[in-house]
Amino acid sequence: MGLSKSSVGMGALDMGLGIHKKRNSDIVAALAGNPNVGKSTVFNAMTGMRQHTGNWAGKTVASAQGYACYKGQGYVLVDIPGCYSLDAHSAEEEVARDFLCSGEFDVAVVVCDALCLERNMRLVLQVLGQTGKVVVCVNMMDEARKKHVSVDLKKLENRLGVPVVGTSARSNVGMEELYRAIKEMAANRAEALERGKTEGITPGEICRGVIESGDKGYHAKDRRKDKFFTGRITGIPVMLLLLFLVFWLTIVGANYPSEALHSFFASWEGKLMDGLCFLGIPKMWREMLVYGMYRVLTWVVSVMLPPMAIFFPLFTILEDSGYLPRVAFNLDKCFKKCNACGKQGITMCIGAGCNAAGVVGCRIIDSPRERLIAIITNSFMPCNGRFPTLIAVITMFFVGEAAGASIGAAFILTGIILLGVGLTFLVSWFLSVTFLKGVPSSFALEMPPYRRPQIGRVIIRSVLDRAMFVLGRAALTAAPAGILLWILANGRVNDMTILSYLSGLLDIPAKAMGLDGVILLAFLLGLPANEIVVPIMIMAYLSQGSLAEISEMSILKQLLVENGWTWATAVSVMLFTLVHWPCATTCLTIRKETGSLKWTFLSFMIPTILGCAICVLFHGITMLFAIP
Repeated sequence: MGLSKSSVGMGALDMGLGIHKKRNSDIVAALAGNPNVGKSTVFNAMTGMRQHTGNWAGKTVASAQGYACYKGQGYVLVDIPGCYSLDAHSAEEEVARDFLCSGEFDVAVVVCDALCLERNMRLVLQVLGQTGKVVVCVNMMDEARKKHVSVDLKKLENRLGVPVVGTSARSNVGMEELYRAIKEMAANRAEALERGKTEGITPGEICRGVIESGDKGYHAKDRRKDKFFTGRITGIPVMLLLLFLVFWLTIVGANYPSEALHSFFASWEGKLMDGLCFLGIPKMWREMLVYGMYRVLTWVVSVMLPPMAIFFPLFTILEDSGYLPRVAFNLDKCFKKCNACGKQGITMCIGAGCNAAGVVGCRIIDSPRERLIAIITNSFMPCNGRFPTLIAVITMFFVGEAAGASIGAAFILTGIILLGVGLTFLVSWFLSVTFLKGVPSSFALEMPPYRRPQIGRVIIRSVLDRAMFVLGRAALTAAPAGILLWILANGRVNDMTILSYLSGLLDIPAKAMGLDGVILLAFLLGLPANEIVVPIMIMAYLSQGSLAEISEMSILKQLLVENGWTWATAVSVMLFTLVHWPCATTCLTIRKETGSLKWTFLSFMIPTILGCAICVLFHGITMLFAIP
C-alpha cells in the first residue's frame, strides 16, 4: 500500500511550537475537531502507536505528535486539543486557537462526526476563516451507514471549496484518501487561500441537502437509551449497578492471576541471590536488593497488574460505548449544589482506576477554580492501589471466603465507594465556600452516540496505554521504597528494629484513631505505593526483616486478631484506606498540574486531616457505647 509509520527521530527539527520534522519536505498537518468526533482515533490510525507526547509550551495541556510516511511522503501529525470553536474559554481551546492561528503548519485537517455534521460546521467555518489550507475529514461514516444516514461528500466539498474525505478511522478506512487530500492541499496553498472563502454562510445552509436519513428515528433510538441511562428514576440505580458489576468482576478475576504472578516472581529470588553472589556482591547488599527492592517491586506488580488488567478494559468499554459522559450528566446536579462542575464526575471515575490519572483528567474542566476543586478531591475516590487492602479486610472480617462471598465483598466495596463520593461532594462544597469561592460555571457536555466498543482497541488502550503506564509509575516509586523498608526492618535502635521503634512512637496517636502504631506506620511507609500497606503490617507483626506474605486469609486473620484486631479495627482501617493522603505519584502529578506547592500541600493535608477525624469519631462512638 506504500504506507509506513514510525516515531519522531532524534534529529528532528524544532519549529518554534515544538513541531518535529525528519525532513524539510515533510508536511505538517494539524488535526482539529470538536470533542467526541473521533479525532484522536484518526490520529492513532494515521500514526499507529508510535507517537511523541509532551506538553505545549507554557501549558499543562498535553500535546501529541506522530510521524507517518505514505508513498514516500512524510507527514507530521499534530493532535491539537478538541474544541467547539476558536472563541477560547479554556487552556485547551487557547492552545487550539493559538496553533491554528499561528500558520506553523501546512494543512489543517478538521475532523467531523458524520452524525453531527451541522454542529461541527461552526469550527470548520472558523478554521476556514483563518486559513484556506483545510481538509475536512468526515469521520464515523460506518456509524452513519448503520443508522441509514448518507452524507453527500461531493456536495459538501463543492460548498466549502476544500477537499472533503469520508473515513471510518476505527476500521482504518479512508486513511489513504486522507493522505492524498492533505498532500494535494499542501501543494496548492495559494489556490487554497482563494477558494477557502465562506464568509456569510451558516452551518445550516452548508448542510442542507448534504445529509439524508433513511431511518428517521435513529436519533429517537439514542434518546430512548438516554431515558434509561440518564432518567430521573433509572439513571442513578443503573450507574450503581454498573459500578457493582465492575467491582465484582475485578474481585473475582484478579485473585488467581495475582497469586500466579507472585509465585512466578518468588521463584526467581533464589536465582537472583545466586547471581549476585557469583558477581561478588556482599551479603548485605544482596539482601537489600533482592529481599528489599525486588520483593517490594514484584509485590506491587503482582497486586496491581491483575485488577488493572480487568478494571481498565471494563472502564474503557464504558468510555467507548458512550456511557461515561452520561455519568457526568447524572452527577451534574449534585456537583452544581456544591458549586463545582459536573465534569468532575468523569474525573472521579478516572480516579477509581488511578488518582494520578484522575488528576490529569481534570484538564477537561474549563474553570481554573473548579479544576482545582476536582484535583484536590480526586483522592477521595479509592484507586486500584487501595483495592487490595479494602478487599482483604472485607474478606477476612465481614464476608469470609465461602462461595458467593465475592458478591458480598462487591456490595461492601460499592458502599465504600459511595462514601467516597459523598465525601467528594462535601469537601467540594467546603472548598467552594472557603479557599475557592465562586459559583458553578455553565458548560457544554457533548453526549456521543452509543457505539459498540471494539474489543481489540479496548485491550490495547486499557492494558498497554493505561495499565502499564500506571504500573510503571508505581514501580518507579516502589523500588526505592523497598530499599528503605529493608533498612528500617534490619537497622536497630537500642536492641529494637527501627521499624518497631517507629511503630512504638506512633502507637498513642494511632490508638485514638482505633488503629495501632504498626498500622499507621504501614500507611506512612506505603506513601510510594498503597499496595504494600498490608505486607508491611505482616512484616512488623512477625518481626521479619523483609516483606512478608501470608497467602491464606484465615491465617492472616488469626495473626491480626492475635495483635489486637477487632471488627472495629477493621472498619477504622477501611475508613483510613478510603480517606488518607494521596500517594507519591499523585502528589507529584498534582504539583505538575497546578504548578503550585500550596495546592499540592492542601491536596495532601485535606484528606489526611479528614481521614484522621473520621477514624477518631468512629473510635469514639464505639468506645462511648461500649460496642465490642
